[in-house]
Amino acid sequence: MRENKVMPGFSDRLAHQAEARKALLAKFKPKPTVQAEVFETREQKKHRELEEVRAKRAAEKEAARLAKEKAEEEARIAMENDEELMLQLKRDDRKARKAAAKAEARAKREQKSQMRRG
Repeated sequence: MRENKVMPGFSDRLAHQAEARKALLAKFKPKPTVQAEVFETREQKKHRELEEVRAKRAAEKEAARLAKEKAEEEARIAMENDEELMLQLKRDDRKARKAAAKAEARAKREQKSQMRRG
């Protein structure tokens, strides 16, 4: 007798049911485990990650230090090239020296006047 593909018979349903049951049971069978070639413990992993973080922070810190040095050097060069600023610095230095000399002379005069009084 010819099988009808549109309407499966009882034996077809039993066969499909058996295949489904086998597939379902195959999910529960233990599978072979894959062993890692290099086994790393939790402590080793934590230590490695900590070292990576420390190295990254040190590199960032060094990069920031180099950037700061470069900026300071550029500012120094710009300041040296700025004639107006250099003249202002000379004037300020001269004023500071004169003020110090004036204060020293005043202190000397006061000391002399105290010597005469006392």
